[in-house]
Amino acid sequence: MNERNRRAFLVGVFGTVAIFAILFFLVGARRTVESLLAADLALVAATIGLALCWLAAWSLMLRTVLATLGVDVPIGKAFFVYAGAVFANNVTPFGQAGGEPVAALLISKVSDSEYETGLVGIASVDVLNVIPSISLVLVGVGYYATDAAIDDRLETAVASAVALIVAIVLAMLLVWRRRDGLIDRLPAIVAPRIGRLGVTRFDAETLEADLTDRLGRFFENIERVATDRSRLTAVIGLSLCGWLFQTAALTAAFAALGYSVPPYVLLFVIPLANLAGAAPLPGGLGGIEAAFVTLLVPTTGIEASAVTAAVLIFRGAIYWMPVLIGGASVSAFGVRALR
Repeated sequence: MNERNRRAFLVGVFGTVAIFAILFFLVGARRTVESLLAADLALVAATIGLALCWLAAWSLMLRTVLATLGVDVPIGKAFFVYAGAVFANNVTPFGQAGGEPVAALLISKVSDSEYETGLVGIASVDVLNVIPSISLVLVGVGYYATDAAIDDRLETAVASAVALIVAIVLAMLLVWRRRDGLIDRLPAIVAPRIGRLGVTRFDAETLEADLTDRLGRFFENIERVATDRSRLTAVIGLSLCGWLFQTAALTAAFAALGYSVPPYVLLFVIPLANLAGAAPLPGGLGGIEAAFVTLLVPTTGIEASAVTAAVLIFRGAIYWMPVLIGGASVSAFGVRALR
């Protein structure tokens, strides 16, 4: 890990610790710990099992996308590769934005594919996961509105999420519409600057040609994924299964503490809270937990300390379990990009 990445990581860790300290101060650390100690271990194990089902569903997403790109990865290996990708996302700032390059390197290494292919594969999984999440937010909020009044905080969260998603989609469409111009002009702008940094043995002209070729293959691979309708439908279905497994896992976490939560609340809370993963924290750690508590306390009516305990059980399965499995996978596959 170079000095710049080390500083960013340390800043992220400090931010995470600060957020957790404030969260525990506000909700009551002692009551939260007491709730955790009283948790039903069988249901905690069920939470972990459902989290594994989520990880398996989204690893099959990655395998299906890679198959569309002509890359065959066995099911077992796909699971560990995706766990490694989640590990990369969870230990780098800005979540997916920070971990995707490392995940792409991991995919290309274990599958002997081009780096651009691995990048399209993991980026496609992340983007396609947005489609079911939007549907779940709309369905969950719509059902919740029939049973209770939507307060200003929830209305602001939903509006912000929709605005962010619309902005991202519009930006992606703009890039796609102007892809030919980007392929023609971007390498000519970037190559001379990289050449002056002295980080490559190629001259600017050779580097420009290489970047043009790689960028062209990148957009070609995106088009292949977008036009294979049968596999695209399967991928979206697997994404939906993954979101539902997460919903079931959080339901089990609350049940471990003796609480029952309406599933339709969790349907929209989980995607909304995960938007906090865009914060400059390692995998959104701390920010996502705080977002969960902020959304769940008013929508469930459960005391903040119990909600925090349930969220910690859930995030222990969703965040820390893939870190352990994925970290071992990255090490076993011999990827050193995080160092």
